[in-house]
Amino acid sequence: MKYHIEKNTVQETLVIPLFGRLICSEHFPQLFSDPEAKRICDSLDYDFEEKRKKMESAAGLFGALEVAQRQYDLRCEAEMYLKDHPKAAVVNLGCGLDDTFSKVDNGMCRGYNIDLPDVIKVRNELLPAGERETNLACDLNDFSWMDQIDAADGAVFFAAGVFYYFRTADVKKLFQAMAERFPSGVVAFDSCNSFGAKLMRRTWLKEAGISDVNAFFSVEDEKELNAWSSRFASVSAKSYMRGYRDIYKSVNAFHKLMIRFCDTLVKMKIVKIIFAPKTQA
Repeated sequence: MKYHIEKNTVQETLVIPLFGRLICSEHFPQLFSDPEAKRICDSLDYDFEEKRKKMESAAGLFGALEVAQRQYDLRCEAEMYLKDHPKAAVVNLGCGLDDTFSKVDNGMCRGYNIDLPDVIKVRNELLPAGERETNLACDLNDFSWMDQIDAADGAVFFAAGVFYYFRTADVKKLFQAMAERFPSGVVAFDSCNSFGAKLMRRTWLKEAGISDVNAFFSVEDEKELNAWSSRFASVSAKSYMRGYRDIYKSVNAFHKLMIRFCDTLVKMKIVKIIFAPKTQA
C-alpha cells in the first residue's frame, strides 16, 4: 500500500525537495543520480503531475538543480570530515526526507536525523533509520537533542534550507552551544544575503503573519560570524552552485544566467564553521 500525502500539508512540503532530486536525476543524469528519491516517490500516493509541470519549466528546473546541488555540497563536507574522523557522528539538522547519511555512510560512522515530531513521524514511515542511524524528534532550539549525540569520535553537522526560517538570535545561540558542546566539530549550511532570504521567505512570512523580516537569519559576509564565539576556529564559505564542483558548463544559457544571479546578487553560499578543539580558549 502506498503512503498517502495530503495536499497543502507539512507532508507535501517534505515531498517537494525530494521530487526535485528525482527531476534532476532525470534531466541531468550526468550530474545527479538519486535512485532513493525515485524509490520514495514511487512509494507515495500523490499526484505529481502538477508539480512535474512546474518543476520542468526553465525556472522550476533551476530550483530542482539548487536542491540537488545543495545536497551534493553538504555531502562533500560530511565526506571530507569523515576522512579524518571515520567514526564521527553525522548530524542532519532539520532533516526532512533527506537521505545524506546513507550516501556518506562508511560503515563506521553514526547518523542522526533531527526534525520536528510531525516530520519524523513521516520520515519513520518513508525513511526508517538504518544501522547506526537514529531519527530524533526534537525542536533544534531545545538543546536537549545534543544529549543524544555520541560525539566521542567527532561530529559533523549540516543543515539544508533550514536556517532561513530561524531568527538570527536563535541561530547564534544554537551555534554557540554547539561550539561549546562539540569541540573540533564542524557545521555546514546553505545561506544567502538578506535580499535573497527575503525572496525565499516571502510567502512563508506572509502566511505566518510575520512583519519583523530583518530579525531572520541571512549572511552578508560569512566573516562576520567569527564574532559570534571565541570557540569558532574558522568560518569559510564556497559558492553554492560552483564551489564544490562547477556545473556551469553543464547547463543551458538561462541556467548559467541564474547561477550568476545567485553568486553575485543573492550570494548563495555553503558556509562552514569549524569549532575550536577542547584545549583552545
